[in-house]
This record gives sequence, structure tokens and C-alpha cells, in this order.
Amino acid sequence: MQFVLKAYKELSVDELYEALKLRCAIFVIEQNCNYQDMDDKDQDSYHLLGYNSEKKLVAYTRILPQGLSYKEASIGRVVVDKNSRGKGSGVELMKKAIEETKRVFNTNEIVISAQCYLEKFYGDLGFKSEGESYLEDDIPHIKMRLK
Repeated sequence: MQFVLKAYKELSVDELYEALKLRCAIFVIEQNCNYQDMDDKDQDSYHLLGYNSEKKLVAYTRILPQGLSYKEASIGRVVVDKNSRGKGSGVELMKKAIEETKRVFNTNEIVISAQCYLEKFYGDLGFKSEGESYLEDDIPHIKMRLK
């Protein structure tokens, strides 16, 4: 997978469209979750775009600075296209996101709000669960931290 990291203002209209289309396909359609995806955090975040060999966007996440969602830097809106799952794309995306978050925000601490069914996935990447699970948009989540 080829990755491109861009600040919001560096995204082309087509890149932004494809990222939002992928987020909608996964979070709204696939997970049948009626929620407001565009939450005014995109503008202050970096966007990690993952392209396959055919130059199609198949993976995406946003990297949020300290103080936007949490006191610490954060990674959110982690998505992998349905046809690209089971091939290590999610692990590759997250490893790159962790690396870029540490570099861009000069930090070794990252907090995420993980869907509970992905707790082991994030745990295998070094994140540790904190506190009790909670509902976010009617989906069970858990706060996790990487130090």
C-alpha cells in the first residue's frame, strides 16, 4: 500500500471526496449507523490516505492534534475498504498512522476511541484499554492508550 499524509488544506477536492465516500461506505452504510460523520475536526487534522496498486483509495484515517478530541494526540475514523480486509491492510494503516502521529505531533502518547469488537486488534498494536466501555453513536466503544 502507498500512503500519502496531508493536512486538510492540502487535500484536493477529489481526495477529500474519496475519503468521505469511504468513511460513509463503512461507518454509515456497512455499520448501519446514522450519525454526523463530518464533525468539524477534519479541518485541524492530518489525513492518511492508503492506495492500492491500482491507485484506488482503500484505507484511510485521520490524525488529530493534542487538544482536539483528547488532551493527547489521537487517531480516528480508521477505515479499510471491504475488499481490502484480511490482507493486513488495517495493521499496515495503523502502524503508519502511529508513526506519523508520533512524528507530526512530537509525542509518544496516543489515545483512541475504539469500537469494542476491535479491542484485540488495537491491543496487538500496543494500545491498552482504559475504563469501561461506552456507547458512541449506539456502537460500543472503549478508550485505549498507546504509550
